[in-house]
Amino acid sequence: MSEEVVSTGEGVAEKDDARHAMKMAKKKTAREKIMATKTDEKGLIIVNTGKGKGKSTAGFGMIFRHIAHGMPCAVVQFIKGAWETGERDLIEKHFGDVCQFYTLGEGFTWETQDRARDVAMAEKAWEKAKELIRDERNSMVLLDEINIALRYDYIDVAEVVRFLKEEKPHMTHVVLTGRNAKEDLIEAADLVTEMELIKHPFRSGIKAQKGVEF
Repeated sequence: MSEEVVSTGEGVAEKDDARHAMKMAKKKTAREKIMATKTDEKGLIIVNTGKGKGKSTAGFGMIFRHIAHGMPCAVVQFIKGAWETGERDLIEKHFGDVCQFYTLGEGFTWETQDRARDVAMAEKAWEKAKELIRDERNSMVLLDEINIALRYDYIDVAEVVRFLKEEKPHMTHVVLTGRNAKEDLIEAADLVTEMELIKHPFRSGIKAQKGVEF
């Protein structure tokens, strides 16, 4: 290869690098201007919903961030009482001084086959959730799978929305997970993420596995 060709190639690469640097500098400036306007802080109502995997996982990710910062938090599980989960074991064994953990469900409704019992357990879980949210020492409260209880009308969504709007302390974050979040809850939320299902191993005959699903 001639020196002229090599030189030309290097020149093109340098111009590309310079254009890229200039483009990124403009983006950085624009980003900094936007961030300068974001000065408010408040406790967020966060909804993780959708048919895709990861709703509870994302909620626990935020709980573990709170634990890592030494910020008191709490979890109430509305449905998964029959499951032994890794996150519950880890929190109860090692981080119980920072994170309170209550499992008040007895499994999915098709397992209990007793609506009255499911309603009673959901109402008990909601009472505990309100107690934990009212306690301003808790920076975040995760209501795991509450959307399922709301979907089957075990709990009145209007009561949940009213409580979050009127009684939740200003700086407390509340995370609500589960499929089929009701529109009233979505409307009241500050942050809503819908997990979209594209592929799932269950459809290929692969069962739930330790370390992935629980």
